[in-house]
Amino acid sequence: MIEPLSLESVPLARTVKFDIYTPSAFTANSSGTILLCNDGQDLVSMNFGDIVKHLFETGTLKPIIIVGIHCGDDRMNEYGMTSGPDYKGRGSKGALYQQFVLEELLPTLHRHLAVDRFAEYAYAGFSLGALSAIDIAWNHPELFSKVGVFSGSLWWRSKSQKAKDYNPDQDRLMHRQMSQGNYYPGMKFFFECGELDETEDRNKNGVIDSIDDTFDLMKILVRKGYREGADIKYLQLPDGRHDVATWARALPVFLNWGWGKSLNR
Repeated sequence: MIEPLSLESVPLARTVKFDIYTPSAFTANSSGTILLCNDGQDLVSMNFGDIVKHLFETGTLKPIIIVGIHCGDDRMNEYGMTSGPDYKGRGSKGALYQQFVLEELLPTLHRHLAVDRFAEYAYAGFSLGALSAIDIAWNHPELFSKVGVFSGSLWWRSKSQKAKDYNPDQDRLMHRQMSQGNYYPGMKFFFECGELDETEDRNKNGVIDSIDDTFDLMKILVRKGYREGADIKYLQLPDGRHDVATWARALPVFLNWGWGKSLNR
């Protein structure tokens, strides 16, 4: 069941569309999970309703509610980081977008679904939407416990990589934020990259930047205490590209990783 809704956002000064994907004959309750997903318009493009319906009907997926949040015209600025913009000023509305999610969207969903608080909150996104998702979740570990990052824009940086003093450890903003952050018990992370996601290879090591950026972030998480396999899942698709078709293939893997019925969680 797909329910298209919208709300007027004060901080974003626009109408935000979102779709609620609910299993048939499933009633939301406080013991369930709600998964937010940035770039909800991409879920529409990939016919996500059919994808998730198949998972539910084959009995492989626990009942969860999924909310696809459509991006706005100013996607480049809304899907940033809450700490501030990158070196080109992109992502300047990241903090406002977080305010929308926490103070407007979630209360609206709670009222609409008649649930005061879900047992589990998760967040996912694609590309810049993935950067926004992991940033909001990382900064609110008291709320979000799982994150899905598909072709994440983890290159987001404070200065040009062409600068003479560019330092990938200090100038990639998400890497720096996580390095300076804490270990949050219970958080789990899913990362997906396609080997054809891009062609850039800044350090000439034969590995494209998006994979390097993802591996480097996972290394930081491991140093924090998160365990590969148990807390961190990585999916690399040899023919995967930076597109909706690739993410449509990766989403069932993510959903089964987090909420597959075969999991003893």
